[in-house]
Amino acid sequence: MSFLLPKLTSKKEVDQAIKSTAEKVLVLRFGRDEDPVCLQLDDILSKTTSDLSKMAAVYLVDVDHTPVYTQYFDISYIPSTVFFFNGQHMKVDYGSPDHTKFVGSFKTKQDFIDLIEVIYRGAMRGKLIVQSPIDPKNIPKYDLLYQDI
Repeated sequence: MSFLLPKLTSKKEVDQAIKSTAEKVLVLRFGRDEDPVCLQLDDILSKTTSDLSKMAAVYLVDVDHTPVYTQYFDISYIPSTVFFFNGQHMKVDYGSPDHTKFVGSFKTKQDFIDLIEVIYRGAMRGKLIVQSPIDPKNIPKYDLLYQDI
């Protein structure tokens, strides 16, 4: 289903999307089109874009074409989903040490919709970090990898 979602293939395109998306949550899915978990997430994202069109804009970003952002957001697992609002990076407390991104696929469409609604409402109130509405058992667990420490 990734063919249904717009793709950003360069740092310049990602920069432009971050700067130009106003009054909506910008959803950037970092991953690869051929990865099975990315395809599962893309299916959920594509099925929810029309429902969330007033609140969110969703783009796919290939990790191999945007190494600057892959490194900046420490994308070591794919898919990783990063959120922005009016050019500001939105953080979400998932109950894990990393609040900068969601790693893995959402279990249900409703989990993704609920998360976008919470980020949107929080951002409209000026918050930069919000509490995740997703049931903790539906959040994939992973260990943070620190290199060169």
